[in-house]
Amino acid sequence: MRVFIQIPCLNEEKTLPLVLKKMPTQIPGVDDIQLLVIDDGCSDKTVEVARNLGIKHFVHHAKPMGLARAFRDGVDYALKHGADIVVNTDGDNQYPSDAISELVQPIIRHEADIVVGDRQTATIKEFSWFKRKMQHFGSWVVNKAAGTHIPDAASGFRAYSKNSLLKLNIVTEFSYCMETIIQAGNKRIAIASYAIKTNPKTRESRLFHNIFEHMAKSGGAIIRSFLMFKSNVIFRWAAIIFGILGLIPFVRFLVLVCMGHSAGHVQSLLLGVALLMIGVFCVALQIISEVQRIQRKLVEDQLERTKELLYSTDCQKIWAKQNEYGEFPPAQDLH
Repeated sequence: MRVFIQIPCLNEEKTLPLVLKKMPTQIPGVDDIQLLVIDDGCSDKTVEVARNLGIKHFVHHAKPMGLARAFRDGVDYALKHGADIVVNTDGDNQYPSDAISELVQPIIRHEADIVVGDRQTATIKEFSWFKRKMQHFGSWVVNKAAGTHIPDAASGFRAYSKNSLLKLNIVTEFSYCMETIIQAGNKRIAIASYAIKTNPKTRESRLFHNIFEHMAKSGGAIIRSFLMFKSNVIFRWAAIIFGILGLIPFVRFLVLVCMGHSAGHVQSLLLGVALLMIGVFCVALQIISEVQRIQRKLVEDQLERTKELLYSTDCQKIWAKQNEYGEFPPAQDLH
């Protein structure tokens, strides 16, 4: 079994040695451990430091592409090179590298396909009271959308099985953390949590400037992910609500007609008809969203099959030869 530990970096020359200092060299149940640094447009000596520390695997971005793209490209590289498990940590040394060995054990034991490191945010001294509450609320929202019970949905310290990565499709540009949990929950991918203690803070976050920006971007990612799977639920409830609201004035008008007091109450009829028309429109949107949901599932199933072929053993030989030649290898050398 091969484990790839990927470290997204944006100018981490000072903290990367700290990340690698306690990186495990052996993990029970694992035959091979490989380290991968994702250079997300670093302008300092991060890559040079990484090479001096023995890192052999790199993904390079000419300019900063963001955490979600760094994660996606790192996973692509790892799977092409035979990863059975991909662990994601950070280059700022926020997460304890020595906890990786325990983090991957539920996957090795086939108890889960995704394991999320629980930072126990209520105990982090650097977090303000407001930030702790927002972290808790954000995790609650994600769990409601995903049908999961992950206490720290924003944690980037995670382990993924190859099987889970073939099923997940990252579309957000901000952070993959919330999105992958919502996708995993709706795709019935087994997901677990493992409690960790974070290291002392080394720098401010580069993903956002303040907590409100983080809330806005995370909220957008949650809404988009939720709409991917359950937009039909929104239209269903909208149809029910507008249908009930439309029936009230409509029935009132009918009662007044039966009593012979309809004069001067046409407004009730108009309001009722308008609300009922909105309800019917929501029913139509629900049908459309349901059709789109089925189409998306078929497309994702086909994409999963494509990934299985792309990251198969035969294709891994091609990637290995490509690295050797520096270009696509001649056909006779693929055997």
